[in-house]
Amino acid sequence: MGLLRGGLPCARAMARLGAVRSHYCALLLAAALAVCAFYYLGSGRETFSSATKRLKEARAGVPAAPSPPAPELARGSLAPMLGAKAKSLEVGGTVPVDYHLLMMFTKAEHNAALQAKARVALRSLLRLAKFEAHEVLNLHFVSEEASREVAKALLRELLPPAAGFKCKVVFHDVAVLTDKLFPIVEAMQKHFSAGSGTYYSDSIFFLSVAMHQIMPKEEGPGVEDPHGAHQSPVKSLSSVCGAVVREPVLDGLEEENDNLGSSSAAAFKSRHTYNKIPRIIQLDLDLKYKTNIRELFEEFDNFLPGAIIGIAREMQPVYRHTFWQFRQENPKTRVGGPPPEGLPGFNSGVMLLNLEAMHQSPLYSRLLEPAQVQQLADKYHFRGHLGDQDFFTMIGMEHPELFHVLDCTWNRQLCTWWRDHGYSDVFEDYFRCDGHVRIYHGNCNTPIPEV
Repeated sequence: MGLLRGGLPCARAMARLGAVRSHYCALLLAAALAVCAFYYLGSGRETFSSATKRLKEARAGVPAAPSPPAPELARGSLAPMLGAKAKSLEVGGTVPVDYHLLMMFTKAEHNAALQAKARVALRSLLRLAKFEAHEVLNLHFVSEEASREVAKALLRELLPPAAGFKCKVVFHDVAVLTDKLFPIVEAMQKHFSAGSGTYYSDSIFFLSVAMHQIMPKEEGPGVEDPHGAHQSPVKSLSSVCGAVVREPVLDGLEEENDNLGSSSAAAFKSRHTYNKIPRIIQLDLDLKYKTNIRELFEEFDNFLPGAIIGIAREMQPVYRHTFWQFRQENPKTRVGGPPPEGLPGFNSGVMLLNLEAMHQSPLYSRLLEPAQVQQLADKYHFRGHLGDQDFFTMIGMEHPELFHVLDCTWNRQLCTWWRDHGYSDVFEDYFRCDGHVRIYHGNCNTPIPEV
């Protein structure tokens, strides 16, 4: 009995201690859940404070505002080159996602008209461009030394002071790329060039045809150029559009070898490791943009299996004329006919190049062989003068599955030359384009409307 009397207070003490421990564990569990909620909600751009407020309003019967959707990588972004999804890094933030645009800018030093076109194109592109904080717009220019200086002067003038997105400018030496291109496209130039000494006779204007084979690999931090810095065809001019790093733009756009030139930029650069470019959009300079160029990259996601290039239809009866003999021999052919049933050919003013898919396509590799080019040129009696555009048009007649056809609003061509040269009766069948124009193309020096 005495033992039982002494044990009762002890049992009560032990019960109180157990209750305290249970309460303490509950507090620890609640704290852990709160931390998890903070990081989970933070990933959707909702702060811990806003989440708490929303929960309180829900308990009080107040309708809660919908939480903002979690940001997703843009369709058509270049995430595959960065190892799939963006992920957290030790230095914070996410892996940059690259969007690549390429423009030819050669023989511009004494060409006021070309400079004026470039000014219109770059001003409208940069004014409307919008990218997320982790996204980088890469502007590639193919040029010689003199034109490179003209381009840098234009960029000093046109880069917006507070665009709010990162960009990088990369110059490619036209002579180096031409040397690499010539062996690949030499055989086709005789079929698709106007003649020696003319604009399209230079093999550089077949760049899109073989870009997947010659585009240089960009080097990341700590990776040495095996050919030496002075032999590299890439000259990197790095800058950030907006307030994050502005010095390289304001300080004369100094050309640098993979170096952003400031501590903030260096921190950004240390997180930005480059690889081969899997996708790129090649653009003419006689364009005017009416929408955010980032939206065009989403078209890559609409490629069907086997498609490697996105391109719009030609909007004049150019190829109705070029294929005249084949059409005469084949009266029921779709070749050269107007849309939607016909095959009017392509216009290369705006091209989405899936370089990775081009490299992996046995069919496309075979079509680059001189014997195949000759065979198709003979079959269609083809003799053109528009470079890469002619090549893509010809192989598109034989293998349309290689191409994703862009809506005409992504390349609204304005030239009407063929309307006054024998094709007025059918011209509108080719020229018609319904919908809100996203990119105007002032081809054959046609003025672009202001509105």
